[in-house]
Amino acid sequence: MPETTPPNLKDAGLEVRTYFVRDRNVLLARADFSELYVDYYLHLADQQMKPAPEHDALFKRALAAFVLHSASRPWKEMNAWTINFQQPLVNLFLTGDNETGAVTGRVFDENVKELPENLFYADVVRSGQPRRRSTVNFTGTDPLVAVEKFYAQSEQREARYFQIAEEEFVMVTEHPDCDQAWLRALTTEQVKNLDKTETLSLLERRIYRWHCGCNQARMLEVLAPTMRQDPEALFGDEPKLEIRCPRCGARYIVTREALETFVAQNK
Repeated sequence: MPETTPPNLKDAGLEVRTYFVRDRNVLLARADFSELYVDYYLHLADQQMKPAPEHDALFKRALAAFVLHSASRPWKEMNAWTINFQQPLVNLFLTGDNETGAVTGRVFDENVKELPENLFYADVVRSGQPRRRSTVNFTGTDPLVAVEKFYAQSEQREARYFQIAEEEFVMVTEHPDCDQAWLRALTTEQVKNLDKTETLSLLERRIYRWHCGCNQARMLEVLAPTMRQDPEALFGDEPKLEIRCPRCGARYIVTREALETFVAQNK
């Protein structure tokens, strides 16, 4: 099958490679996430965010699963996941745009709703189509298991995730006429050696980067509706407030004067 290379391949970022495994009829996506994890930790340090170690470990696994999933999806597609765990009580949010290769996300550990069981929400937006949402219940504390359950229930096909090194992950997904017995029996050791035991045809090389795209103007847009209805609820007697981006947690300081000006100019 022909290889498709994005125009931004030479730019810095995480490279994800996808392959078709001949005779097994599965798609394989794999990447070493070291570079993306460095960018994620630089973001945390820059924004003075310190998620709990157990939440951070969950987020890193979820980020790997999300990027591999995204790399197997169409180019003109945006995805967002919210993974709710009840134990520990935390929400993981991830979002990405396949056209730009931008991925971001954050840990929500405050005001998380207590529910009877864990929930996985997946939102998909394709060009010219309405947003589609899937919701799946799952058990346990592993984001990879949650995603596998999402595939089985919402995608109606099998997907398996493997961690083959400290920061290297692989996703194997079912395609038509898949050798399902082989897929279900795969072990981590077998996945490590697939280059030697199976025939892999390179499909694509995609680049992903940690990037949100939030800025001061967007934060003003977020606050504007409340400012129009109840400015005192926002500021009280204070001349400024702090807001964090709901997508990545970046910190912004918004003054009352700046928001008043923005609202007046955007009636």
